[in-house]
Amino acid sequence: MHIKLVAGDSAGTVTAFYICLQLSSQNSEHDEIDFEFLGNRTGQPYILQTNVFTGGKGDREQRIYLWFDPTKEYHSYSVLWNLYMIAFFVDDVPIRVFKNSTGDLGVRYPFSQPMKLYSSLWNADDWATRGGREKTDWANAPFVASYRGFHVDGCEASAEARYCATQGARWWDQPEFMDLDGAQYRKLKEVRGRYTIYNYCTDRDRYATMPPECARDRDV
Repeated sequence: MHIKLVAGDSAGTVTAFYICLQLSSQNSEHDEIDFEFLGNRTGQPYILQTNVFTGGKGDREQRIYLWFDPTKEYHSYSVLWNLYMIAFFVDDVPIRVFKNSTGDLGVRYPFSQPMKLYSSLWNADDWATRGGREKTDWANAPFVASYRGFHVDGCEASAEARYCATQGARWWDQPEFMDLDGAQYRKLKEVRGRYTIYNYCTDRDRYATMPPECARDRDV
């Protein structure tokens, strides 16, 4: 999806594309893949928050500053979600990888439930901007985010879901998409070093014991 975010004073707002970009399944075994853009006061940088819910468990937030003004032009936000990993991209630059660790680490991974795509723009001034200290100024309404260029490849989830069975091997599950390549990992490390402002994997106040999937995240 190409998105241009709310300009000006957007404090308290969250622009989301669930796959909030959020992919979401609606039951107690909740799976979800999130892009969430946290609004700001004029002149302050937008924060991009990603999160992954698996089997009803979330709390896997990572936050970065974007290296451009996302309110000026459209930028591309995409997810590669296959049997091996969930990779988040901004303008084709990888910003996060969540590996399928079901087999060796026992961490749940979303691949067994049908998912839907959502987008939204909502008021979250209880937490979104500076931990809720900055409230939404409704004098600036309406708040407008713009979307274009949506594209998805996937298997239709229905009682008669034959798309993948009849179209041959899915491109996204081929060996070349099992992992990022060397150049992509170098870009990911640069994002980590220059733009990351929060990673649940390093939050010892929140997690005295590092979540198991973070053992892989630490290698990035």
